[in-house]
Amino acid sequence: MHNTVDNLFQALWDNYLEVTPSAVKVHELLGSTQQNDVINDHIALRTFNHEKIGLEKLAAHFLAVGYKECGEYHFEAKKLYAKHYEHTDPTKPKVFISELLVEKCSQALQSVVNSMIDEIDEAAITADNFLYSGTHWQVSHDTYQALLAESEYAAWMAAWGYRANHFTVSINYLSNFTKITDVNQNLKDAGFELNSAGGEVKGSPEVLLEQSSTLADHHSVLFSDGEFKIPSCFYEFALRYAKPDGELYTGFVAASADKIFESTNAR
Repeated sequence: MHNTVDNLFQALWDNYLEVTPSAVKVHELLGSTQQNDVINDHIALRTFNHEKIGLEKLAAHFLAVGYKECGEYHFEAKKLYAKHYEHTDPTKPKVFISELLVEKCSQALQSVVNSMIDEIDEAAITADNFLYSGTHWQVSHDTYQALLAESEYAAWMAAWGYRANHFTVSINYLSNFTKITDVNQNLKDAGFELNSAGGEVKGSPEVLLEQSSTLADHHSVLFSDGEFKIPSCFYEFALRYAKPDGELYTGFVAASADKIFESTNAR
């Protein structure tokens, strides 16, 4: 396990940049030159609800550096369950971990997922680098396509494995922007495509959180039957509002997160 939060997040960030080069451009567009005001609100990680590799196994890496469990979320249509974690230091990024409820999927999908999980060495799961270790298996592009037809989430995991699915710019800390619509317009003017599922802005001041996201970059994956470019990871943007007690809301809104998942959809 990593000994500090900062070391862990730096490693996750470096790994994310390898397949999400557009993130550098996002920083250039939104950050001010005077200060480093692009602050990470949260990251998201994906897994399967298998006892060997479920959500709690990923969470253990964060609990070891001072995080605590704070909320849980259900996504019935996508067959997902999630929890979010916060650090004792509120300036540290929040962590959102989801898992696919494999038993609710088809026998064909279950078979593929179980064979992938069988390939993971038990010792790898507790190793320092597990959260950004990628895949521990290899599938064919045909298998990826078959998974995609049933669950985009399962297909993404089959291709990319363990890594941050996205990082998130906290709009609250930006010097040059205060509205999410202005952030979105700036990104579109620079040629970024945004996730429009459920509207470009997910959430509202009433639910204390507004979110938007780019569509995932495309990056090459070496499948067992060749190399193919597919959606990799994306960048999210979050604007948090104050609760009645004056403190910023730190949770997540399931209806909004449900649409954010679609940022990695094939297109």
